[in-house]
Parts: sequence; structure tokens; C-alpha cells
Amino acid sequence: MKKILLIEDDPVLRESTAELLELAGYEILTAPNGKKGVTLAMEGKPDIIVCDIMMPELDGYGVLETLSANPATRHIPFIFLSARTERKEVRKGMDLGADDYLTKPFEEEELISAVESRLAKVSLLKESTVSGPFAEEDGEEIRNINELKNFFTDEGEYFIFEEGDIIYSEGNHANYIYLVEKGMVKTHRIEEYGKELITDISRDDDFFGYYSFTQNIPYKESATALRKTTLYGVRKDSLAEILKNNHKLAVELIEFLAGDLSGVKEKLLQMAYGSVRKKTAGTILRFVEKLQYQPEREIRISRTDLASVAGIAPESFIRTLSELKKEGLIAIEGRNIKVLDIDELEKMR
Repeated sequence: MKKILLIEDDPVLRESTAELLELAGYEILTAPNGKKGVTLAMEGKPDIIVCDIMMPELDGYGVLETLSANPATRHIPFIFLSARTERKEVRKGMDLGADDYLTKPFEEEELISAVESRLAKVSLLKESTVSGPFAEEDGEEIRNINELKNFFTDEGEYFIFEEGDIIYSEGNHANYIYLVEKGMVKTHRIEEYGKELITDISRDDDFFGYYSFTQNIPYKESATALRKTTLYGVRKDSLAEILKNNHKLAVELIEFLAGDLSGVKEKLLQMAYGSVRKKTAGTILRFVEKLQYQPEREIRISRTDLASVAGIAPESFIRTLSELKKEGLIAIEGRNIKVLDIDELEKMR
């Protein structure tokens, strides 16, 4: 059973919202203010957090900033609840890293749909990685890939890149290996006729930038942030020392990278032969399957998030959604998408 932390200072709204979510099949933790909410988040490790903004002691923005600074809680999906509808307030919440923003009063279906969509996105992104879900570190020895990722978040250098920033350029010395905390990175090369070839897309919890663990060779490609991205970087010589003293981890890392290379080949094939329409339809259908979609319901998730799962530029993705809407395959109402002809979408996949 998925666990939701509800942080709301209004006791009536807190009780009614908690009851609504319990009836939907979730385990609920509640906090009457931001300070207690932070404590519960760190102790209870919820799967998702629903939080009011205007609260005593610590407001919702402070809650999100505090949890985002903690490696143990920064990955938890976060939904704001607020009576404040000004665009600048919504933008502030999303810029801080919130996953969604619901305005009060909200419909029951709207809240349930937002929660389901965020949990579905997390699940799909984790499935797209070779290593699987996060694991807690147990003991000092780094024994597997999950614990290696924990080492990156605990000991690595922290980097923040805005959309369009270059992380490294082809020809630079490959001093770091990176782990994506949050965001999206493309690795790419410029072929002899000046055309850009995207070699991979790295998302949350993905490694990139690895070439040689023993030789000081330059990067063979460039890496650019596709949106605001936070990374952990570990120097190559530090990682080489860890692998030297841990043969079991070294073997697992070899297997991991071998699987990752297979994934890269598959992505390159998709880039070469798979149309944007096919990827768009496939991504919508993956959410349909994950949410156990019913025809009368809508998928409440931003088109940018859908594009991030598909590995497509948001502009191309949104343009394709408009085409599917004109063809009568989907309906778009605000941020919501409703599937009208699932059979035709299946034919595209």
C-alpha cells in the first residue's frame, strides 16, 4: 500500500482529505504544520507528499526546500495545495521542484488523479533504469549498484545546471562520472556534416559520462542539460579505487554497463526508425496501463512530464499531441489528457 503524507493546517480540510485518500486505498500520515511535516517525511518515508502552502511555523515552500536538500527525501514526489491561484505563486512552487499544484477547492477526482499520475511517473522512470528502485545503504562496504548510487549522493560533488547548459564538451578530459539526481541530460556528437546525433538521454537515477576508469582519456561526446538538472559527480580516480578494492562491485558494474549499452543501442534504433508519433502514442499507453485507465477518466499530468518519459523534446511532443487531438484520438482539457480511441493508439505502438 502506497503511503501519502498530508500536510495541512486546516483541521477540517485535513481530516476530510485524509479520509478521501484512505478510501482510495492509501495509507495516510498527517501533519498540522510544515515543521511537523518535515519530521514525519524524514521518519515515515512516504511515497508522495501533498502539502498546503500557507501554514504556521514553516510554510509549504520551506517544507519543499528542506526536503529537497536531504538525500533521503529529495526524490519524493511533491504536490502543493493552495487557495492562491496567481501565476507567480504557481510558478514559484514549480521552480522549487514541486511536481504538481492543485488549487482549493479541488474536486475529489482531481486530487486522486494527480496522486496516481505522480506515482505512475516515478514507477515508469524507475523501470527505465537497469538497477531498479532505490535501496538503503547497509554497512560501510559498497556492495552493489544501489549502494554505489548512495555513495554518489553522500560523497559526490553537487552540480546544478540550467536548461541548455553544457555539462562537458567533447574533447574535455573525462575527470568525473555523473549520477542524475533530477532532470534530463542529452549526450550528443556533431557528425562531419554538422548534424547533431543524440547518443543517449539520461534521466533521474541514471549514470552518464563513463569511458575509462583507469586512463585519462577525453570525453567522446558532449553533454547538455535539457531542463534544469541536478547531478552528483564522483572523480574517476576515486571510483577506480573503490572498484579496485571491491571485486564483486566491479563485476556487477560491468554487467550494469553492458546492459546499459544494450539500452543505448535500442534507443539509437528508436531514434533512427521510431517516429515521434509512435513514441508519443506508446508513452500515453504506458500511463494508461500504469493507471489502470477507465474511458471516462483523464490522465492528469503535464505534457512536459509525458515528454520526459518518452525522451522527446517537449515542443515536438506537444505538437504531436495536437495532431492526435485533431484526429480525434485524444482530448486535451487544460493539463489533462483523455484517451478517446485506445485501439488506434495501440496500432501506432
